[in-house]
Amino acid sequence: MTSRAQLPPRPCDGPTHTLMVKTIKGLVMDGVEQANSGHPGMPMGTADMATALWTRLLVHDPSAPHWPDRDRFVLSAGHGSMLLYSLLHLTGYDLPMSELQRFRRLHSRTPGHPEFGHTVGVEVTTGPLGSGFSAAVGLAIAERFLAARYNRDGHTIVDHFTYGICSDGDLMEGVASEAASLAGHLGLGKLVFLYDSNNITIDGATEISFSEDVCARFVAYGWHVQRVDGHDPEAVTAALVAARAQSDRPSLIECITTIGKGAPTKAGTSGSHGAPLGKAEVEAAKTQMGWPLQPTFYVPDELRAILHAQAQDHAARRVAWEQSFASYRAQYPELAAEFEAVQRGIVPEAVYAALPSFAPGTPLSTRKAGQKILDAVIRAHPTLIGGSADLAESNGVHITGLPSQHRAVPGGKIIHFGIREHAMGGITNGLLLHGGVRAFDATFLIFSDYMRGAVRLSALMGLPVIHVFSHDSFWLGEDGPTHQPIEQCMSLRLIPQLDVIRPADARETVGAWRHALQRKIGEGPTAILVTRQNLPTLAESREDISCGAYVLWDPPGTDAADLDGILIATGSEVSLALTAAQRLRAEGRAVRVVSMPCWELFERSDRAWQDRVLPPGVSRRLSIEAGSTLGWQRWAQHSIGIDHFGASAPADELAREFGFVPDAVVARYLGLP
Repeated sequence: MTSRAQLPPRPCDGPTHTLMVKTIKGLVMDGVEQANSGHPGMPMGTADMATALWTRLLVHDPSAPHWPDRDRFVLSAGHGSMLLYSLLHLTGYDLPMSELQRFRRLHSRTPGHPEFGHTVGVEVTTGPLGSGFSAAVGLAIAERFLAARYNRDGHTIVDHFTYGICSDGDLMEGVASEAASLAGHLGLGKLVFLYDSNNITIDGATEISFSEDVCARFVAYGWHVQRVDGHDPEAVTAALVAARAQSDRPSLIECITTIGKGAPTKAGTSGSHGAPLGKAEVEAAKTQMGWPLQPTFYVPDELRAILHAQAQDHAARRVAWEQSFASYRAQYPELAAEFEAVQRGIVPEAVYAALPSFAPGTPLSTRKAGQKILDAVIRAHPTLIGGSADLAESNGVHITGLPSQHRAVPGGKIIHFGIREHAMGGITNGLLLHGGVRAFDATFLIFSDYMRGAVRLSALMGLPVIHVFSHDSFWLGEDGPTHQPIEQCMSLRLIPQLDVIRPADARETVGAWRHALQRKIGEGPTAILVTRQNLPTLAESREDISCGAYVLWDPPGTDAADLDGILIATGSEVSLALTAAQRLRAEGRAVRVVSMPCWELFERSDRAWQDRVLPPGVSRRLSIEAGSTLGWQRWAQHSIGIDHFGASAPADELAREFGFVPDAVVARYLGLP
């Protein structure tokens, strides 16, 4: 098959282009007006460039929206969602007109900002500006990585582009700057962004806050940069063709546009940005462009016929790819089977078989245990890829003997994200969104705050990203309160669909990784919180953490009816709780120890299991966790934790200071009412 970069643009004459642009503008104005909510300006200003891309260059098949070798399109400026919904509807995706008419309504498939998994054809959930840009970088890395693994001479089965539209607002956000810097460093030649440079934000003209030379900045990042009239389809097409020819640089095309173009009094103003144009302005705009006032949501039959014919061409290209893949399968059956399996998100059984085991008694930090686990699974999984924000050794994700991702080594499985936590999270989301890969990232738990927006989006999209957060408490010691997480663990637990696992030892760490690898698209990400300090590998601990909590230890000869109380602990405090409970036994107190590595899994377990682990009749419960106590009230009436910042000192001194030693735990328990 012809290389994607060498495909000539599809023909689209001037009248057809103009007709589609007018149709998009009409749909946008009507959708926003009917919803009485939305952003008409950006879609109206970008209709020309979007039409040029979608009718002339984008390779996709609406009848097979998950075709692996489709081009990806990311509307990073997600507030302009009616642009994307109009494009999806017009080009033949399963998004009927009735859904456009229900824009921003409850249970519609046209929410205010595009949502992956909710609307067919939406590749990325975009809303927070810059997030789509960073995800697009991940999409481009995944394409290049999979091409390096699966393409063979004469058989190019992975060969597509990632296109996007971004806005002034996207490029003001730091996350986009971080991602753009890494994309330029990696030389992602199949990443192309159209930059809607309209110089307007909600507050007014960008000159009040934004005067930098964006093109010069991207040149400095190592991007191929062009500047064109965004309302000239021939200029946009020529720029896109030139961008596709850049095999070793991502491309930014600054498209000079007028926001709300076509609105008689609001074009070029912030008045068209984030609110309906109003009935009078819509009617004037339609009249000015020669568009019928009625019916609303009008699509000419002529345009439908043209786009239907184009959709047939798209389907024919996809069928040709399938025929090519059949030839590939005949020559490389094992690779083809592997490719199809990873596209379905199947984790090979060899990965689970490679998980190491840890003998009781050996002191080992859970970050070091995690490193041994990752070392095993990344070698066994053909497309597991990821890395750290410049802290690989510290995070326990430093893997030797495997190549790093680089422009000269596109098949590298280790990504050096640099000190770019937020972009790292967004890029990792993109890797998962692409399909065919599993991905992880890593940093200190304290810096999860820097990437929280991306973690939230991975949860919202249900992506099985594995987030490794090390140095999970004050036990990291001398680095002090700036690096000692207090509220981070609890705040991560607030994010729906995110499973937060704080393993007690090496054995539970195996269980954490097993669970994270078992999660599928739609289920959500996993955050694994690991220690800097060594912990005993407990004979009583389990690798199976699937129920979220379990009875680690009961005093010998004791059943639930005899219990005086329960100590509930996570992570590094489990061994502390065990020591304290054994001392309490000597005091004549029968105290159970429960390890609760994952609140979310325990909440999803059945009520019988919950009552077995935490018998309702045992009301004296004390939680022990080196972090915020807010929230522990759902499991325990009393808590040992930290509701203040830490301090700079050796870890054992801090433990005594903050009450995380056996004597302090015993005294606290004995003092409970």
